[in-house]
Amino acid sequence: MSVLVYTENWDGKFKKLSFELVSYASKVAEMLNTTATALSIGNVEEAELQKLGNFGVKKIIHARIDGLNILDNQAYTKTIADIATKEGATVLVLSNNNTGKALAPRLSVRLKAGIGSGVGKLPLGVDPFVVYKRAYSGNAFAHLTIKTPIRILTLAQNSFGLIEKNAGAALENLSVQVDGTLVKTTVKEVQKLTGKILLTDADIVVSGGRGMKSPDNWGPLVELADLLGAATACSRPVSDEGWRGHEEHTGQTGKIIAPILYIAIGISGATQHLAGVSSSKYIVAVNTDKDAPIFEAAQFGIVGDAQKVLPKLVEAVKEMKAR
Repeated sequence: MSVLVYTENWDGKFKKLSFELVSYASKVAEMLNTTATALSIGNVEEAELQKLGNFGVKKIIHARIDGLNILDNQAYTKTIADIATKEGATVLVLSNNNTGKALAPRLSVRLKAGIGSGVGKLPLGVDPFVVYKRAYSGNAFAHLTIKTPIRILTLAQNSFGLIEKNAGAALENLSVQVDGTLVKTTVKEVQKLTGKILLTDADIVVSGGRGMKSPDNWGPLVELADLLGAATACSRPVSDEGWRGHEEHTGQTGKIIAPILYIAIGISGATQHLAGVSSSKYIVAVNTDKDAPIFEAAQFGIVGDAQKVLPKLVEAVKEMKAR
């Protein structure tokens, strides 16, 4: 019995997200009185792999799938499932990002395992195995009991802190042969966005809505984001009007994000928008309407005109950084 955590890498490097997953899996393993094993697939240098050992795992498995250096759902699912079976894993932990959402259902079918998707805390108990997750676009929460012998959990980004603990992890290298008929993915072209912080990676996001009134008024918002080292985002009406690019659209029909801090400027807080940002650790809202739904989701709120509040926020941050 063990806990297996799949740690995604980006061009051979791990991000904070991977270390969050390992920290979480290690704590789940403690609750089950067992050990945690980290699994990495692809070309990753040993020094980078050893970083996973700083967050409580006892073992790191490095699997290279011969002839495949990109994510392919079927090939990766078989590899992860085979290793989980070999390790006797009763809990699998993945991220609740696009990769985890693609792999978790396939693993569920292959391993006959129940899924707790988008969990944000450690299990409330292990016998029975009960997990906590948000429901109804973040407006409620649910306690989900998973009754299958094997459980799959996808962890919401930025919902669990890093817990450093060097357990002296052993490294095991595997060369995996996968049936070529399983591989269905072909990458023809890769285009990378440069010069901007990606929304899905950002710890801080500054977002604007129709309350910005015009695309010409975004200068202070962008300046605030630059000062905070934040990504910029927008609501759907803004992207539909062409004020900002669709790659910045957050919400149920846009990007689902979970930053540590989400600053919503001139966004009323429609259900579809809140569904995409409700997993943020802290939400700060600025709106002229004191009854705007965004204030119900926000921990901090300012009732005021964005055009008057934004310059003051910019000046306050500048003063703070100058100290």
